[in-house]
Amino acid sequence: MAADQKSDTSLVAARGERPSRIGAPSQSAQSPDLTSPSDHLNQQIVRMLEEDGRRPFNEIAAALNVSEGTIRNRVHGMRQAGQIRIVAIADPGAVKYKTDAIICIKVSPTATPAQVAERLGRLDEVVYILWVSGRFDLLVEIVSDDPDGLTQFLQNHIHNQSDIAETETMTGLQNFKNQFLLKQNWR
Repeated sequence: MAADQKSDTSLVAARGERPSRIGAPSQSAQSPDLTSPSDHLNQQIVRMLEEDGRRPFNEIAAALNVSEGTIRNRVHGMRQAGQIRIVAIADPGAVKYKTDAIICIKVSPTATPAQVAERLGRLDEVVYILWVSGRFDLLVEIVSDDPDGLTQFLQNHIHNQSDIAETETMTGLQNFKNQFLLKQNWR
């Protein structure tokens, strides 16, 4: 056995590990899940991408003091695992809709909140649906560029629907903050 191989074997043995092959890295320690959203580096990467989804990997790497390849691999892994999606979202402060309303819905006994949410979720005007506890079952936010959008939406999709028992509609007067606006199909 060559001297350098012998020293590798001695180092591995001194650490209490079993060598699988001379010169191969030890597999005794469990590798961390590099796609985990709880991983500290991944959290930092995601925060930076939330600020600017087009931020170059080399800029992120420099800010986090890691290699560009590490950032590329982490982002690719998180995307493949379905942990993140990088999308363009309109700035809610810049968007001025003619109609912005919240509709509180009590689902009829013949339907479930999931069924009503699925039906309404297919509509372009609907930007937010939340299953809630309390008097109502669902909160649904709609937006429209058409001044008559709310009236048309209520007539076509809410009133006289067998899966809806009761509603209360609140129209928006002024949007102060809405970070979730236009984040469709996020789960």
